[in-house]
Amino acid sequence: MSTSLAGRLPTGRSVLGPSAVFAVLAALLATLFVATPTARAADGQISGLAGKCVDVAGANNANGTAVQLYDCNGTGAQRWSNPGDGTLRALGKCLDVVDRSTADGAAVQLWDCSGSANQQWVVTAARDIVNPAANKCLDVRGNSSANATRLQIWTCTGGANQKWNAPASGGGGGTNPSGFVVSESQFNQMFPGRNGFYTYSGLVAALSSYPGFANSGGDTVKRQEAAAFLANVSHETGGLVYVVEQNTANYPHYCDWGQPYGCPAGQAAYYGRGPIQLSWNFNYKAAGDALGIDLLGNPWRVEQDAAVAWRTGLWYWNTQNGPGTMTPHNAMVNQAGFGQTIRSINGSLECDGRNPAQVQSRVSKYQQFTAILGVGPGANLYC
Repeated sequence: MSTSLAGRLPTGRSVLGPSAVFAVLAALLATLFVATPTARAADGQISGLAGKCVDVAGANNANGTAVQLYDCNGTGAQRWSNPGDGTLRALGKCLDVVDRSTADGAAVQLWDCSGSANQQWVVTAARDIVNPAANKCLDVRGNSSANATRLQIWTCTGGANQKWNAPASGGGGGTNPSGFVVSESQFNQMFPGRNGFYTYSGLVAALSSYPGFANSGGDTVKRQEAAAFLANVSHETGGLVYVVEQNTANYPHYCDWGQPYGCPAGQAAYYGRGPIQLSWNFNYKAAGDALGIDLLGNPWRVEQDAAVAWRTGLWYWNTQNGPGTMTPHNAMVNQAGFGQTIRSINGSLECDGRNPAQVQSRVSKYQQFTAILGVGPGANLYC
Protein backbone atom coordinates (compact mmCIF):
# COMPACT_ATOMS: atom_id res chain seq x y z
CA MET A 1 0.00 0.00 0.00
CA SER A 2 1.17 3.48 -0.68
CA THR A 3 1.83 5.85 2.17
CA SER A 4 -0.83 8.53 2.75
CA LEU A 5 0.20 12.08 1.89
CA ALA A 6 -1.22 13.08 5.23
CA GLY A 7 1.47 11.07 6.92
CA ARG A 8 4.15 13.25 5.30
CA LEU A 9 2.78 16.58 6.56
CA PRO A 10 4.50 18.32 9.46
CA THR A 11 2.77 18.12 12.80
CA GLY A 12 0.10 20.80 13.29
CA ARG A 13 -0.84 21.18 9.61
CA SER A 14 -4.00 19.79 8.12
CA VAL A 15 -5.10 18.83 4.65
CA LEU A 16 -7.79 20.94 2.92
CA GLY A 17 -10.55 19.06 1.21
CA PRO A 18 -11.64 19.98 -2.35
CA SER A 19 -14.44 22.24 -1.20
CA ALA A 20 -12.19 24.10 1.21
CA VAL A 21 -9.52 24.57 -1.46
CA PHE A 22 -12.15 26.06 -3.78
CA ALA A 23 -13.29 28.46 -1.07
CA VAL A 24 -9.74 29.66 -0.45
CA LEU A 25 -9.14 30.18 -4.17
CA ALA A 26 -12.40 32.09 -4.50
CA ALA A 27 -11.45 34.38 -1.64
CA LEU A 28 -8.03 34.97 -3.16
CA LEU A 29 -9.50 35.80 -6.56
CA ALA A 30 -11.94 38.19 -4.92
CA THR A 31 -9.03 40.19 -3.53
CA LEU A 32 -7.43 40.33 -6.98
CA PHE A 33 -10.53 41.31 -8.94
CA VAL A 34 -12.41 43.84 -6.84
CA ALA A 35 -15.39 45.33 -8.65
CA THR A 36 -15.46 49.13 -8.74
CA PRO A 37 -18.70 50.33 -7.17
CA THR A 38 -20.96 52.39 -9.41
CA ALA A 39 -21.14 56.04 -8.34
CA ARG A 40 -24.52 56.90 -6.89
CA ALA A 41 -26.24 60.19 -7.35
CA ALA A 42 -26.55 62.09 -4.10
CA ASP A 43 -30.18 62.61 -3.23
CA GLY A 44 -32.43 64.10 -0.59
CA GLN A 45 -34.58 67.10 0.13
CA ILE A 46 -33.80 70.64 -1.02
CA SER A 47 -34.87 72.95 1.79
CA GLY A 48 -34.96 76.72 1.79
CA LEU A 49 -37.15 79.61 2.90
CA ALA A 50 -38.86 79.01 6.27
CA GLY A 51 -37.40 75.50 6.33
CA LYS A 52 -39.75 74.37 3.56
CA CYS A 53 -38.89 72.09 0.66
CA VAL A 54 -38.73 72.17 -3.13
CA ASP A 55 -41.76 70.08 -4.09
CA VAL A 56 -43.30 68.66 -7.27
CA ALA A 57 -46.96 69.68 -7.14
CA GLY A 58 -49.23 66.72 -6.45
CA ALA A 59 -46.31 64.30 -6.83
CA ASN A 60 -47.24 64.35 -10.53
CA ASN A 61 -44.39 63.51 -12.90
CA ALA A 62 -46.18 64.73 -16.03
CA ASN A 63 -44.25 67.21 -18.16
CA GLY A 64 -45.05 70.77 -17.13
CA THR A 65 -45.91 70.03 -13.51
CA ALA A 66 -45.22 73.06 -11.33
CA VAL A 67 -42.33 73.02 -8.88
CA GLN A 68 -43.19 74.83 -5.68
CA LEU A 69 -42.36 75.47 -2.03
CA TYR A 70 -44.14 73.20 0.46
CA ASP A 71 -43.89 71.81 3.98
CA CYS A 72 -41.21 69.10 4.02
CA ASN A 73 -42.89 65.69 4.18
CA GLY A 74 -40.27 63.17 3.06
CA THR A 75 -42.22 61.98 0.01
CA GLY A 76 -40.81 61.23 -3.42
CA ALA A 77 -42.14 64.56 -4.64
CA GLN A 78 -39.43 66.20 -2.54
CA ARG A 79 -36.60 63.76 -3.15
CA TRP A 80 -34.11 65.35 -5.53
CA SER A 81 -30.96 63.78 -6.92
CA ASN A 82 -27.83 65.57 -8.07
CA PRO A 83 -26.15 62.99 -10.34
CA GLY A 84 -23.20 65.20 -11.24
CA ASP A 85 -24.25 66.02 -14.82
CA GLY A 86 -25.56 69.47 -13.87
CA THR A 87 -29.20 68.39 -13.52
CA LEU A 88 -31.49 68.18 -10.50
CA ARG A 89 -33.96 65.31 -10.76
CA ALA A 90 -37.16 64.15 -9.07
CA LEU A 91 -39.68 61.47 -10.02
CA GLY A 92 -37.46 60.50 -12.96
CA LYS A 93 -37.49 63.94 -14.59
CA CYS A 94 -35.50 67.18 -14.49
CA LEU A 95 -35.90 70.62 -12.96
CA ASP A 96 -36.53 72.79 -16.04
CA VAL A 97 -36.99 76.52 -16.78
CA VAL A 98 -40.25 76.98 -18.69
CA ASP A 99 -39.81 77.71 -22.42
CA ARG A 100 -36.03 77.93 -21.96
CA SER A 101 -36.53 81.49 -20.77
CA THR A 102 -33.71 83.50 -19.20
CA ALA A 103 -35.99 86.32 -17.99
CA ASP A 104 -36.62 87.27 -14.38
CA GLY A 105 -39.78 85.54 -13.19
CA ALA A 106 -39.56 82.55 -15.54
CA ALA A 107 -41.20 79.64 -13.70
CA VAL A 108 -39.59 76.25 -13.18
CA GLN A 109 -41.27 72.93 -13.80
CA LEU A 110 -40.67 69.20 -14.14
CA TRP A 111 -39.82 67.96 -17.64
CA ASP A 112 -38.20 65.06 -19.47
CA CYS A 113 -34.42 65.33 -19.11
CA SER A 114 -32.94 66.57 -22.38
CA GLY A 115 -29.50 67.90 -21.46
CA SER A 116 -30.51 71.40 -22.56
CA ALA A 117 -29.17 74.56 -20.93
CA ASN A 118 -32.45 75.33 -19.16
CA GLN A 119 -32.00 72.11 -17.16
CA GLN A 120 -28.47 72.87 -15.98
CA TRP A 121 -27.92 73.98 -12.39
CA VAL A 122 -24.90 74.83 -10.27
CA VAL A 123 -25.12 74.46 -6.50
CA THR A 124 -22.64 77.01 -5.16
CA ALA A 125 -20.75 77.13 -1.90
CA ALA A 126 -22.89 80.17 -1.01
CA ARG A 127 -26.02 77.91 -1.23
CA ASP A 128 -27.36 79.45 -4.42
CA ILE A 129 -28.81 77.17 -7.10
CA VAL A 130 -27.89 78.90 -10.36
CA ASN A 131 -28.97 78.32 -13.95
CA PRO A 132 -25.77 79.35 -15.76
CA ALA A 133 -27.49 79.97 -19.11
CA ALA A 134 -29.61 82.70 -17.52
CA ASN A 135 -27.01 83.58 -14.87
CA LYS A 136 -29.91 83.64 -12.41
CA CYS A 137 -30.87 81.95 -9.17
CA LEU A 138 -33.64 79.57 -8.15
CA ASP A 139 -36.01 81.89 -6.30
CA VAL A 140 -39.23 81.68 -4.26
CA ARG A 141 -41.73 83.95 -6.00
CA GLY A 142 -42.63 87.06 -4.02
CA ASN A 143 -40.45 85.96 -1.08
CA SER A 144 -43.53 84.11 0.19
CA SER A 145 -43.23 81.08 2.44
CA ALA A 146 -46.84 79.99 1.88
CA ASN A 147 -47.37 76.41 0.76
CA ALA A 148 -47.67 76.00 -3.03
CA THR A 149 -45.72 79.20 -3.80
CA ARG A 150 -44.28 78.75 -7.29
CA LEU A 151 -40.52 78.69 -7.81
CA GLN A 152 -38.85 80.72 -10.55
CA ILE A 153 -35.49 82.10 -11.66
CA TRP A 154 -34.49 85.63 -10.75
CA THR A 155 -31.40 87.82 -10.74
CA CYS A 156 -29.26 86.63 -7.82
CA THR A 157 -29.67 88.93 -4.82
CA GLY A 158 -28.33 86.86 -1.93
CA GLY A 159 -31.78 86.97 -0.29
CA ALA A 160 -33.15 84.22 1.95
CA ASN A 161 -35.63 83.23 -0.75
CA GLN A 162 -32.66 82.18 -2.92
CA LYS A 163 -30.72 80.15 -0.36
CA TRP A 164 -31.01 76.35 -0.39
CA ASN A 165 -29.66 73.29 1.34
CA ALA A 166 -29.27 70.82 -1.53
CA PRO A 167 -27.81 67.31 -1.90
CA ALA A 168 -24.13 67.23 -2.73
CA SER A 169 -23.16 66.20 -6.23
CA GLY A 170 -22.81 62.51 -7.01
CA GLY A 171 -20.10 63.25 -9.56
CA GLY A 172 -18.14 65.97 -11.27
CA GLY A 173 -19.73 69.10 -12.62
CA GLY A 174 -22.68 69.60 -10.30
CA THR A 175 -21.02 71.82 -7.72
CA ASN A 176 -18.38 74.47 -7.74
CA PRO A 177 -16.89 74.56 -4.23
CA SER A 178 -13.86 76.67 -5.18
CA GLY A 179 -15.97 79.44 -6.70
CA PHE A 180 -13.41 80.51 -9.32
CA VAL A 181 -11.38 78.96 -12.13
CA VAL A 182 -8.35 81.19 -11.46
CA SER A 183 -6.16 80.15 -8.55
CA GLU A 184 -4.49 82.71 -6.32
CA SER A 185 -1.07 81.78 -7.72
CA GLN A 186 -2.35 82.32 -11.28
CA PHE A 187 -3.87 85.65 -10.23
CA ASN A 188 -0.52 86.70 -8.77
CA GLN A 189 1.20 85.62 -11.98
CA MET A 190 -1.17 87.80 -14.01
CA PHE A 191 -0.72 90.85 -11.77
CA PRO A 192 2.78 90.73 -10.27
CA GLY A 193 2.91 94.48 -9.57
CA ARG A 194 -0.68 95.07 -8.56
CA ASN A 195 -1.87 97.57 -5.97
CA GLY A 196 -2.45 95.86 -2.62
CA PHE A 197 -6.04 97.13 -2.71
CA TYR A 198 -6.97 94.61 -5.41
CA THR A 199 -6.90 91.43 -3.34
CA TYR A 200 -7.67 87.96 -4.63
CA SER A 201 -9.90 87.41 -1.59
CA GLY A 202 -11.88 90.53 -2.51
CA LEU A 203 -12.46 89.17 -6.00
CA VAL A 204 -13.53 85.75 -4.71
CA ALA A 205 -15.90 87.39 -2.21
CA ALA A 206 -17.51 89.36 -5.04
CA LEU A 207 -18.23 86.27 -7.15
CA SER A 208 -21.38 85.40 -5.19
CA SER A 209 -23.10 88.47 -6.68
CA TYR A 210 -22.88 86.94 -10.18
CA PRO A 211 -22.49 83.16 -9.75
CA GLY A 212 -22.80 82.49 -13.48
CA PHE A 213 -19.62 84.47 -14.16
CA ALA A 214 -16.76 82.17 -15.28
CA ASN A 215 -19.07 79.33 -14.30
CA SER A 216 -21.11 78.80 -17.48
CA GLY A 217 -20.46 76.28 -20.24
CA GLY A 218 -17.49 73.93 -20.38
CA ASP A 219 -14.16 74.37 -18.63
CA THR A 220 -12.62 76.11 -21.66
CA VAL A 221 -15.40 78.70 -21.83
CA LYS A 222 -15.18 79.31 -18.08
CA ARG A 223 -11.45 79.96 -18.26
CA GLN A 224 -11.78 82.09 -21.38
CA GLU A 225 -14.36 84.30 -19.69
CA ALA A 226 -12.21 84.73 -16.58
CA ALA A 227 -9.22 85.61 -18.77
CA ALA A 228 -11.31 88.06 -20.82
CA PHE A 229 -12.59 89.89 -17.76
CA LEU A 230 -9.17 90.10 -16.15
CA ALA A 231 -7.51 91.19 -19.41
CA ASN A 232 -9.91 94.10 -19.79
CA VAL A 233 -9.49 94.93 -16.11
CA SER A 234 -5.72 94.91 -16.54
CA HIS A 235 -5.99 97.33 -19.46
CA GLU A 236 -8.32 99.67 -17.57
CA THR A 237 -6.17 99.82 -14.42
CA GLY A 238 -2.61 99.53 -15.72
CA GLY A 239 -2.27 95.99 -14.41
CA LEU A 240 -4.44 96.52 -11.30
CA VAL A 241 -2.22 99.43 -10.27
CA TYR A 242 -4.75 102.28 -10.38
CA VAL A 243 -7.78 102.32 -8.10
CA VAL A 244 -9.06 105.73 -9.24
CA GLU A 245 -8.94 107.65 -12.50
CA GLN A 246 -5.62 109.45 -12.86
CA ASN A 247 -6.81 112.48 -14.84
CA THR A 248 -8.33 114.59 -12.07
CA ALA A 249 -9.33 117.29 -14.57
CA ASN A 250 -12.10 114.95 -15.72
CA TYR A 251 -13.65 114.57 -12.27
CA PRO A 252 -16.25 117.39 -12.53
CA HIS A 253 -17.46 116.12 -15.91
CA TYR A 254 -19.16 112.93 -14.68
CA CYS A 255 -22.28 114.48 -13.16
CA ASP A 256 -25.37 114.39 -15.34
CA TRP A 257 -27.67 116.96 -13.73
CA GLY A 258 -30.44 115.85 -16.06
CA GLN A 259 -30.98 112.80 -13.86
CA PRO A 260 -33.82 113.26 -11.33
CA TYR A 261 -31.62 112.14 -8.43
CA GLY A 262 -28.83 114.58 -9.31
CA CYS A 263 -25.37 114.23 -7.79
CA PRO A 264 -25.85 114.13 -4.00
CA ALA A 265 -22.20 113.33 -3.33
CA GLY A 266 -21.05 116.41 -5.26
CA GLN A 267 -20.40 117.25 -8.89
CA ALA A 268 -16.82 115.94 -8.87
CA ALA A 269 -17.54 112.72 -6.93
CA TYR A 270 -18.33 110.30 -9.76
CA TYR A 271 -14.93 109.81 -11.36
CA GLY A 272 -13.61 106.44 -12.50
CA ARG A 273 -12.98 103.89 -9.77
CA GLY A 274 -12.35 100.19 -9.48
CA PRO A 275 -11.38 97.44 -11.93
CA ILE A 276 -13.63 98.67 -14.78
CA GLN A 277 -13.29 102.34 -13.73
CA LEU A 278 -16.96 102.94 -12.93
CA SER A 279 -17.87 106.57 -13.69
CA TRP A 280 -20.90 108.91 -14.05
CA ASN A 281 -23.62 109.40 -11.46
CA PHE A 282 -26.14 107.29 -13.39
CA ASN A 283 -23.76 104.32 -13.46
CA TYR A 284 -23.11 104.61 -9.73
CA LYS A 285 -26.88 104.72 -9.21
CA ALA A 286 -27.54 101.68 -11.40
CA ALA A 287 -24.69 99.63 -9.95
CA GLY A 288 -25.65 100.52 -6.40
CA ASP A 289 -29.28 99.62 -6.98
CA ALA A 290 -28.30 96.25 -8.47
CA LEU A 291 -25.88 95.44 -5.65
CA GLY A 292 -27.97 96.82 -2.78
CA ILE A 293 -25.40 99.50 -1.90
CA ASP A 294 -25.88 103.28 -1.85
CA LEU A 295 -23.13 104.16 -4.30
CA LEU A 296 -24.90 107.30 -5.49
CA GLY A 297 -24.66 108.76 -1.99
CA ASN A 298 -21.28 107.24 -1.18
CA PRO A 299 -19.28 106.53 -4.35
CA TRP A 300 -16.05 106.43 -2.30
CA ARG A 301 -16.92 102.90 -1.17
CA VAL A 302 -15.68 101.67 -4.55
CA GLU A 303 -12.15 102.86 -3.72
CA GLN A 304 -12.29 101.83 -0.06
CA ASP A 305 -13.66 98.26 -0.15
CA ALA A 306 -12.02 95.74 -2.50
CA ALA A 307 -15.07 93.45 -2.60
CA VAL A 308 -17.33 96.38 -3.53
CA ALA A 309 -14.88 97.46 -6.23
CA TRP A 310 -14.80 93.97 -7.73
CA ARG A 311 -18.60 93.73 -7.54
CA THR A 312 -18.99 96.91 -9.60
CA GLY A 313 -16.71 95.43 -12.25
CA LEU A 314 -18.71 92.22 -12.31
CA TRP A 315 -21.96 94.22 -12.42
CA TYR A 316 -20.88 95.93 -15.62
CA TRP A 317 -19.47 92.75 -17.14
CA ASN A 318 -22.59 90.68 -16.50
CA THR A 319 -25.39 93.20 -17.07
CA GLN A 320 -24.34 96.09 -19.31
CA ASN A 321 -24.08 96.23 -23.10
CA GLY A 322 -22.32 99.60 -23.10
CA PRO A 323 -21.73 100.72 -26.70
CA GLY A 324 -21.98 97.10 -27.86
CA THR A 325 -24.94 94.83 -28.57
CA MET A 326 -24.43 92.29 -25.78
CA THR A 327 -22.95 92.03 -22.31
CA PRO A 328 -19.31 90.95 -22.12
CA HIS A 329 -20.51 87.87 -20.19
CA ASN A 330 -22.81 86.85 -23.03
CA ALA A 331 -20.11 87.57 -25.60
CA MET A 332 -17.86 84.97 -24.00
CA VAL A 333 -20.48 82.39 -23.02
CA ASN A 334 -22.07 82.49 -26.48
CA GLN A 335 -18.62 82.45 -28.11
CA ALA A 336 -19.05 85.73 -29.96
CA GLY A 337 -15.40 86.34 -29.17
CA PHE A 338 -13.16 88.55 -27.07
CA GLY A 339 -13.53 91.40 -29.56
CA GLN A 340 -17.15 91.85 -28.54
CA THR A 341 -16.13 92.40 -24.91
CA ILE A 342 -13.94 95.30 -26.07
CA ARG A 343 -16.86 96.72 -28.03
CA SER A 344 -19.14 96.54 -24.98
CA ILE A 345 -16.60 98.25 -22.72
CA ASN A 346 -15.08 100.96 -24.93
CA GLY A 347 -16.06 100.19 -28.50
CA SER A 348 -17.10 103.73 -29.39
CA LEU A 349 -13.53 104.93 -28.81
CA GLU A 350 -11.48 101.89 -29.84
CA CYS A 351 -13.30 99.59 -32.30
CA ASP A 352 -13.67 99.82 -36.08
CA GLY A 353 -10.18 101.25 -36.50
CA ARG A 354 -10.60 104.13 -34.03
CA ASN A 355 -7.69 103.07 -31.80
CA PRO A 356 -6.07 99.81 -32.92
CA ALA A 357 -3.20 100.15 -30.45
CA GLN A 358 -5.59 100.06 -27.51
CA VAL A 359 -7.42 97.07 -28.98
CA GLN A 360 -4.12 95.25 -29.48
CA SER A 361 -3.15 95.96 -25.88
CA ARG A 362 -6.31 94.25 -24.66
CA VAL A 363 -5.93 91.31 -27.06
CA SER A 364 -2.30 90.73 -26.09
CA LYS A 365 -3.20 90.65 -22.41
CA TYR A 366 -6.07 88.24 -23.10
CA GLN A 367 -3.75 85.91 -25.00
CA GLN A 368 -1.28 86.04 -22.12
CA PHE A 369 -3.96 85.22 -19.54
CA THR A 370 -5.52 82.36 -21.52
CA ALA A 371 -2.04 80.85 -21.80
CA ILE A 372 -1.66 81.05 -18.01
CA LEU A 373 -5.01 79.27 -17.63
CA GLY A 374 -4.08 76.61 -20.17
CA VAL A 375 -6.72 77.30 -22.85
CA GLY A 376 -6.74 78.77 -26.33
CA PRO A 377 -8.11 82.29 -26.87
CA GLY A 378 -10.77 81.27 -29.40
CA ALA A 379 -11.80 83.22 -32.49
CA ASN A 380 -12.91 86.82 -33.16
CA LEU A 381 -10.36 88.53 -30.94
CA TYR A 382 -10.61 91.98 -32.52
CA CYS A 383 -13.35 94.55 -33.00
